[in-house]
Amino acid sequence: MRVMLVEDEKAIATDIAEGLGEAGYVVDVVHDGEEAWFRGETEDYDAIVIDLGLPKLDGLSVVRRLRAAKVTTPVLVLTARGAWMERVEGIDAGADDYLVKPFHMEEVIARLGAVLRRSGGHASPQLEAGGMIIDTRRMTATIGGRSIILSALEYRLLRYLAHHAGRIVPQTELSEHVYGGDREPDSNALEVLIARLRRKIGSDVIGTRRGHGYFMTPAGGVAPVAQSG
Repeated sequence: MRVMLVEDEKAIATDIAEGLGEAGYVVDVVHDGEEAWFRGETEDYDAIVIDLGLPKLDGLSVVRRLRAAKVTTPVLVLTARGAWMERVEGIDAGADDYLVKPFHMEEVIARLGAVLRRSGGHASPQLEAGGMIIDTRRMTATIGGRSIILSALEYRLLRYLAHHAGRIVPQTELSEHVYGGDREPDSNALEVLIARLRRKIGSDVIGTRRGHGYFMTPAGGVAPVAQSG
């Protein structure tokens, strides 16, 4: 899952980015509101974590502009402001949740996971797809009751496909959300990663629609059909 973190205090940004990275997220760090507004409109993120007190353009204005532009990416606001009226203002601007500094990293991860689940229509931290159960809190996966040992990249890929189970995910999109938009993996890196995963979990868990992308079948559902044209 790919997240944009917007925080002007670089030491705080580094700490949060490291914590989110350890929790399985790909993190792009931005330090001012204008860049956040631009990237939020032009890049494909699963969520945005944003401070309110930003240079060039404040966080609330960023959220308002993104929502006015019909950007529906879930937003978690981080702020040193604790007054309830300011929290209401943040929610009214279009934020999905609000966390007041100082906070524990575990709470940031929990709140972020919750807004992602709500945006994807998932009621539980456990994602079920392709016959697998992926626990997003523990970063574990099981299939048929058997635990699967996953690398960080393997976990990111499985979580993204499970979060979007029932949809064919194009290769370019999957690569961005596994490796990050600012990184350029080798041209066949994704295929190698999927081949390695299939050896661990079976060849049928991750499906392929040639020329379209990859998918996982939702629990109790059917495999998606590629749209022509």
